[in-house]
Amino acid sequence: MENTPKIKPQNRPLPGILVRLLAIASLACMFVCVKLAAERGTHIIELLFYRQLFALVLLLPFFLAGPGLAALKTDYPKLHISRMIVGLTGMGFNFWAVSLLPLAEATTIGFMVPIFATLLSVILLAEWVGIHRWAAILLGFIGVLIVVQPGDGHIPLFGAVIALTGALLTAWVSVLIRQLGRTEKPATTVFWFTVSSLPLLGAAMLYFGQAHDAQTWALIAGAGLFGSIGQLTLTASLRLAPVSTILSMDYTSLIWATLFGYLIWNSWPGPSTWIGAPIIIGCGLYIAWREHRLSLSKPANIPE
Repeated sequence: MENTPKIKPQNRPLPGILVRLLAIASLACMFVCVKLAAERGTHIIELLFYRQLFALVLLLPFFLAGPGLAALKTDYPKLHISRMIVGLTGMGFNFWAVSLLPLAEATTIGFMVPIFATLLSVILLAEWVGIHRWAAILLGFIGVLIVVQPGDGHIPLFGAVIALTGALLTAWVSVLIRQLGRTEKPATTVFWFTVSSLPLLGAAMLYFGQAHDAQTWALIAGAGLFGSIGQLTLTASLRLAPVSTILSMDYTSLIWATLFGYLIWNSWPGPSTWIGAPIIIGCGLYIAWREHRLSLSKPANIPE
């Protein structure tokens, strides 16, 4: 009965870090394509549809070359549908935020995801969070206030609210994925997210779909291609090394966002972003380190 072979997780830090860096660079390129395409009149629904369509085209051969489509069977369709709705909405808000804000500011606010995820684990999963992580959550929000500076007008408040909503929804997705991860393989979760979203987006395309010039189509294709590469390499990095080893690589996205923002839009982050970003990043890393440390110290079961 207990003869099912278990896949032993690998611990190859250097390859894991390199693959994670490739994933973050790919996602940064995706957001550049999204922002440029949106500036050329592409609707967010179009960007979501082609992002998911490209993902399916690129992911399908990997599934077929592996255990086959039969292995993607699930007994939890409702949970996958919930993950799709929240994930698709979150992706839409993130794309919208990138179209409204400078890349560096949108990226910085996106670093609130682990902080929101900790907060949602209390609300949705009734997990206990101690004073250390509550302090990190509070500091993270202070970091956002420093970056956004409500009433100052240096970045659009509406855009900041959209970015925060995207980060909150992305954090909610991470909670749902944790629930799915108890019974489902990562490939199953990715597959059903992609497949279940396409009929909904396809129906919306009847209203939002439009013709584009060659350059805009190239940007849309680039968003789909880089997004798919990012999705694949993010998953691959987790197979090569533990989350605690590679998580800090995610914050290199701010380097890419700053570089692309300066080279393409001649936009440079203001002083408030340089002050607030390290606070948000530090809080996210502290929460990750704290959760890793507490997971090693179980069964003590006394969170701090």
